[in-house]
Amino acid sequence: MINQEIEKKLNKQINLEFWSSQLYLSMSAYFSAKGLPGFAHWMFIQYQEEVTHALKFFNYLIERGGKVILTPIAAVNTEWAATLDVFMETQAHEKEVTERIYQLADTAIANRDHATQSMLRWFIDEQVEEEANVQAIIDTLNLVQDNGYAIYGLDKELATRVFVDSTQTAP
Repeated sequence: MINQEIEKKLNKQINLEFWSSQLYLSMSAYFSAKGLPGFAHWMFIQYQEEVTHALKFFNYLIERGGKVILTPIAAVNTEWAATLDVFMETQAHEKEVTERIYQLADTAIANRDHATQSMLRWFIDEQVEEEANVQAIIDTLNLVQDNGYAIYGLDKELATRVFVDSTQTAP
């Protein structure tokens, strides 16, 4: 049976991941409304990834004999002043998620829960990638600023992103 403190924190993380998915789906809708289908697609992939992250935690908690407790999802933003603002919020949010995962890892270490420590390593590595990907887009947006041709090109590039459920292990 899983430690109650870890169970409680895993439930919070599950709900945070589902909230994250709603945030990115909202960002996707925002970009669609702005006529930026590539940006919308990139955020839709983010949405899909967050759902799989939530389900990885969900399935892990059940596997360890814990009880999943889903809570209502709080409202997410639906409007931003500019494209860069969307990615700045994304970056801040991913840093918050990283910190929450670190706190979970610290709790698992303190409770000598080696199984949870092992599972969380995947998420720690994933967060490094998440933050780097968002930073690269922010860097590009800062470089091109309001250049319409450059935004158009970036939109086309972001449209090529493919969803891969990296939470699944190879057969």
